[in-house]
Amino acid sequence: MYAIVDIETTGGHAASHGITEIAVILHNGVEEEGRYQTLVNPGKPLPRYITALTGITNDMLLDAPRFDEIAPHIFHLLQDRIFVAHNVNFDYSFILHHLQSCGYELHLRKLCTVRMSRKIFPGYKSYSLGNLCLTLDIPNAQRHRAMGDAMATSRLFSMLLANDKAGVVPQMLRAGSRESYLPLHMDASSIEQLPYTPGVYYFHDRKDKVIYVGKAVNLRKRVTSHFSNNAPSRRKQELIRQVHRISYEESGSDFMASLMESLQIRLRWPSFNHSQKRFEARYGIYAYRDQRDILRLTIEKKRRGYPPLYAFSLLTEGRALLRRLAENQQLCLRFCSLQTTEGPCDAVETGRCTGICEGREKPDTYNERVMKAIQSLDRELPSFAILEKGRTRAEQCVALMDQGAFYGYGFLDADASLPGKEMLKAMLTPCVDNDFIRSLMLRQAGLYPEKIHVFPP
Repeated sequence: MYAIVDIETTGGHAASHGITEIAVILHNGVEEEGRYQTLVNPGKPLPRYITALTGITNDMLLDAPRFDEIAPHIFHLLQDRIFVAHNVNFDYSFILHHLQSCGYELHLRKLCTVRMSRKIFPGYKSYSLGNLCLTLDIPNAQRHRAMGDAMATSRLFSMLLANDKAGVVPQMLRAGSRESYLPLHMDASSIEQLPYTPGVYYFHDRKDKVIYVGKAVNLRKRVTSHFSNNAPSRRKQELIRQVHRISYEESGSDFMASLMESLQIRLRWPSFNHSQKRFEARYGIYAYRDQRDILRLTIEKKRRGYPPLYAFSLLTEGRALLRRLAENQQLCLRFCSLQTTEGPCDAVETGRCTGICEGREKPDTYNERVMKAIQSLDRELPSFAILEKGRTRAEQCVALMDQGAFYGYGFLDADASLPGKEMLKAMLTPCVDNDFIRSLMLRQAGLYPEKIHVFPP
């Protein structure tokens, strides 16, 4: 019925590390039925700290079988049993990953003796295997060896079953129970508190520092998915080990969740968030003089040491801004990088270009208009508000872009009419502008123009 497992490994996550020793004790819920133990050649040298911790050396593993040689037997031992271990997700992630690498799919229910001990023997200072053995007088002469720790876990498991007056084990094994996959230090109530609404969630470590910020259309479903998929990667396993608590904020909509997530990542700088930390505007509008001394405007990728007149991430945003500048100051489409064909630009026929591309205008005269266009750049940058659903029916959320820069957001009464821009600013929470949010605002404005309120220049 049960398979009590302990392994020794070359490191902390299954995707890059191997198993060096495995022990399996078969248990029927009353007593042991059989044992299996073997060293395993991981195919790579052992780190020194692993040898110091376990006493296992490279010489001991030279003649040991590789995991693929024992995989059929391991799969047979575990099949149709409940997988039991102390901190079960660690051992299970290794066994699952290595069996999958050998072509075996493992689908077992799990029990964690750490989580069981906290519920059946509450109030202990520590629930590590070593400390539980001392507290409960369980002998373990082979600490940090697979069979020694498996035997200690087996004795602990028998004691837990004998003292389970409240039916903890059946509750943990029932369908839908989260006890088998949640992080070791997190209670199931952390998931139960989460609503089925859009928002931002925060993972806290043991010192309550935020180590990860995420956004979700459905908070409970998204957070659950973090832990129900026991991926073997280093990042995933480290995150699971460090999470102690979850908090959240509702946002009202997926767009606002994305916006709030970006702001919180920039504010808190969590150790497990990477992508947005490096996000920068990729393009810029630049001005340069060509061989004829004509001042040209162009869009190029940003270059270090050459600050652009305006930076952006979406090419459509930059081209739209250049086109407005060209129309307002009668600039040549060719010399604004808006037309690539040779000869007169298309704006000549409509009178929107005064003929610099045909040689009918002096560069100095044309350059004066280009300078006016550059000087008017701030006025051409968009000012608009995005109106989104609030967290309840009684409110709406407003996010403000002010002359091309993100200003802030807030939750207002759903029935309130939108005031002027300056008055609206007083009602919002100011935020630090960043390239990611500007791109997010502009993309949302392009996708959903019905949600936009444009303010005059």
